[in-house]
Amino acid sequence: MNDITHEPDLGGAPATPLIDDALLDAVAAKIAADGVDEDTVFALRKAWPGIHFTYCMDDDLGALEPYREEEGFNLYLVTGRDHCVSFTREKAIATGLVVAYVDDDAL
Repeated sequence: MNDITHEPDLGGAPATPLIDDALLDAVAAKIAADGVDEDTVFALRKAWPGIHFTYCMDDDLGALEPYREEEGFNLYLVTGRDHCVSFTREKAIATGLVVAYVDDDAL
């Protein structure tokens, strides 16, 4: 992945995943353009193979506060720090994103 533009890695040495505002913007734009579903999350995994992406319904996450709220979906940061996957609010230690579909009809 190109750390400046967050374009997918097209070859060469593997890059260290970097979750920052530019990546979050790129991910959010892709989801907004393609829709919130498993196919889009699969495409995100292909585009950024060093970052773990998970898809779920937002109401499955209970009272957790999303890191970023968008129209129709929320983004949550996760980390694998200390060999245990957990939610985080710190981009510096995040290793993945949860893409959570927000069903406004269920509210």
